[in-house]
Amino acid sequence: MKLRDTGKKLPLTYQSNNGSRDQIQAGRLCTSTFTYGDTPPSPKLRSDTRTCVSWQPSGWRSAENSSMSRQCLRCFLICTFFSNAYRDISSRYFNSSDNNLQYWGLDYPPLTAYHSLLCAYVAKFINPDWVALHTSRGYESQAHKLFMRTTVLAADLLIYIPAVLLYCYSLKEISPKRKIASALCILLYPGLILIDYGHFQNMYNSVSLGFALWGVLGVSCDWDLLGSLAFCLALNYKQMELYHSLPFFCFLLGKCFKKGLRGKGSALFIRIACTVVASFLLCWLPFLTEREHALQVVRRLFPVDRGLFEDKVANIWCSLNVFLKIKDILPRHIQIAISFCFTFLSLLPACIKLTVQPSAKGFRFTLVSCALSFFLFSFQVHEKSILLVSLPVCLVLTEIPFMSTWFLLVSTFSMLPLLLKDQLLLPSVVTVMAFLIACSTFFPMFENTSEEQLQLKSFAVSVRRHLPGFTFLPRIIQCLFLSSVITMILLTILSVTLDPPQKLPDLFSVLICFVSCVNFVFFLVYFNIVIMWDSKNGRNRKKID
Repeated sequence: MKLRDTGKKLPLTYQSNNGSRDQIQAGRLCTSTFTYGDTPPSPKLRSDTRTCVSWQPSGWRSAENSSMSRQCLRCFLICTFFSNAYRDISSRYFNSSDNNLQYWGLDYPPLTAYHSLLCAYVAKFINPDWVALHTSRGYESQAHKLFMRTTVLAADLLIYIPAVLLYCYSLKEISPKRKIASALCILLYPGLILIDYGHFQNMYNSVSLGFALWGVLGVSCDWDLLGSLAFCLALNYKQMELYHSLPFFCFLLGKCFKKGLRGKGSALFIRIACTVVASFLLCWLPFLTEREHALQVVRRLFPVDRGLFEDKVANIWCSLNVFLKIKDILPRHIQIAISFCFTFLSLLPACIKLTVQPSAKGFRFTLVSCALSFFLFSFQVHEKSILLVSLPVCLVLTEIPFMSTWFLLVSTFSMLPLLLKDQLLLPSVVTVMAFLIACSTFFPMFENTSEEQLQLKSFAVSVRRHLPGFTFLPRIIQCLFLSSVITMILLTILSVTLDPPQKLPDLFSVLICFVSCVNFVFFLVYFNIVIMWDSKNGRNRKKID
């Protein structure tokens, strides 16, 4: 089998809404596969789940609308731009004839730009045609597709996978087999695999999530400076890591309070502050030469003009918009104020608890609660942002396997409209089944639904003081789980087999988002109950050494 680089320049044809076939001038499309003709790779090449998913037809091939194609192309043309267009990296965030921000504009922090620049140099070394400005638009190549897929896998192998393995190795009071099982289940989480390797238009999520996980490891093991540095790298790679910022801040602040602000606590606070400031200065240094450069980057990172939400996302605002058109009724500044207030109020109790009683366990659960609050209530949320909630849920998989597995299934289901648009139905079903089988095998889910195993014992005892007959909480949760799974299966089947009514073309997508949102609200309540009723939170540090 030979790796061929035909380098064809082809227009992209797509089916428009009125039934006609239109042509759009595509950018760099890597739509062919590293195989003979159009045959998928042989089974020998499918030893890794990520590799299997990466070879499925996805957004690379299906351009049912041009905006999807532009999002896909942006990731690749970043390399084109850096390698050929500018010597001043700060110009990457400004619109020009060579840098059309509407077409391939960079809207991520500086560390993403540096990573793209590195990929561009490697691509230029392999084949300069891949990164030729202007002339590479409409260019197809099997080799380039393989190259881009490989960069995602390389980032996984260097950053995310080692962090997962080390985290599972650090778990205490569980057997080595259970540690291996935990790592396997986390790495099999279908949501991240399908987005990074299948959807592939918002790639390298594992880089920011991997840095965040290194940060969790660092601060949980009292390597506070290294943990702070790792999280700063995550935040400078993707601004969505702000979802995790408050738990990091509250946990470290709580540590300083615990050590005493007049003694070791103040010294620790100063060291952490210096580490954070130094990290940001190093990442942003090329953009601080002129005030306008820094402001332009900030404007690109927080595009409030895009509105309260985009597409069909399973959060409160999109679900509420079905009944009340908030985006049309309220001015944008009011929308921002309302979303800020709801987000802040929903995460405040957990953050206060973590600051007063800092612990590794409380830190992990607060990461889940805060990230979910951001996803449900914050301004300008994408459907893929649920991955930022899924990561900390993976970290508590060994503590509450039933609820964690349930949440991770719902999180993948919430992205179903996007996955179907990218023709990823088969990979979605296979990866979800593999994940569910692994979790059911290594963590017998239905055997872990008692009040104590759900970590609701303290809450149930408190309720029974007023309602002595309140002994059916586990059965309620089991029924909710079964109804949730049945609803997800039915909606998936309906979305695949039936066409929506002409007057309601987004019917199934809206139903999927609404059902997912209801599930997420339930999980937000659940995790906050676990946090607030855990009296041992302040002194329980036995899980991570």
